[in-house]
Amino acid sequence: MHVEIRDEARDDLVDGAIFYGEQSADLDQYFLKCLREDIEKLQSSVGIHEQYRGFHRSLSVRFPYAIYYLVSEELVDVVAILDCRSDPAAIDSRLGRTKP
Repeated sequence: MHVEIRDEARDDLVDGAIFYGEQSADLDQYFLKCLREDIEKLQSSVGIHEQYRGFHRSLSVRFPYAIYYLVSEELVDVVAILDCRSDPAAIDSRLGRTKP
């Protein structure tokens, strides 16, 4: 199974790294490392996560982030990586703008 990360999801990662980098030195790099590991785990756990608004949602192990993805025959399509502490309406709005 191939994992592909959309540009919008990469932007989400950058936004998260900027936030954590402002909190503490090197926390941005730790954030990115942990989220990459979470994304890599999708190859072996694809499709087992609960669904939310039509997307599978995998929760990060170390940070309050959710990885939203779609599954096709050979592809795990990561469409968003969002902070779970965000306003639920903002999360719904962001996911609503995402094209399957």
